[in-house]
Amino acid sequence: TFVVNRNINVSNVCTVGCAFCGFGQGKRSPDAYEHDRAEFVRRVEEAVDYGATEICMQSGIHPDWGLEDYEGWLRLAKEVAPQVHLHAYSPMEVDAMCETSGLAPLEVFARLRAAGLDSTPGTAAEVLHDGVRERISPNKLPVARWVEIVEASHRAGLRSTSTVMFGHIEEPRELARHMAVIRSLQERTGGITEFVPLSFIPFNTLLGRTHGIEEISATENLKHTAAFRLALGHSVTNLQASWVKMGLAGATEALDWGVNDLGGTLMEESISRMAGADHGVRLEVEELVDAAHRAGRSAAQRDTSYRIIQ
Repeated sequence: TFVVNRNINVSNVCTVGCAFCGFGQGKRSPDAYEHDRAEFVRRVEEAVDYGATEICMQSGIHPDWGLEDYEGWLRLAKEVAPQVHLHAYSPMEVDAMCETSGLAPLEVFARLRAAGLDSTPGTAAEVLHDGVRERISPNKLPVARWVEIVEASHRAGLRSTSTVMFGHIEEPRELARHMAVIRSLQERTGGITEFVPLSFIPFNTLLGRTHGIEEISATENLKHTAAFRLALGHSVTNLQASWVKMGLAGATEALDWGVNDLGGTLMEESISRMAGADHGVRLEVEELVDAAHRAGRSAAQRDTSYRIIQ
């Protein structure tokens, strides 16, 4: 399966400073950007013209944004494209909204839903092991808080994806712990639609430079993918390959290693690109269909909730 979607990274201004990230910039950095309303509307309209059923929105943790700003982007997107599914805001962004508003996650999600939020990305997970998090992103929310926010999204009636970022300084036992956290969360709520392994892109990142980390090999990437599929058991049905990280050939190969979903068309994906990924920013529907057929699979376009469209 695959989804026709567009990523809109509204701003890359970020106060967190994760060592694995090439995307976030300080407010005064010459590489910092922030879309205005007109630019945002243009991108939403472009997605609609392209046939996107989903818009995925994530940004850096902007020091000047409060809950109202995040609600504003949702309302604006729904004004322009009421039919499009809005998949938005990482647990880290939601944590920032809680911080600035003084509201609990459940209350924040109630307001975001009212503004047009349809589902949430389970990003900002990296490795759900506090030891790893302290080493690569000490300012990021701890494991318990990540779980609390994703659980609150499920309690608010919003489904979410789940992710892991691997191929850097983590140990196998720490990845095993991550998978146990995901399974246990899914057993409690059943709200996770898919699991997305994301291999670390080291090139334009502090972690890559200071630790001399090279990009994980294609073979190692596939072995990890298979291990994640086995570790999920029957808890999370869908395993997605990220062609942005692996390339389309790698993602197609992953269909023989436990993957059943090729993600989306995307049209823009600044986070991997700014870390140095070189697999482009957009695929056509035909390319995803061909990739599935080449792997001997039938192909289907789905929506965000995995209902088959065609």
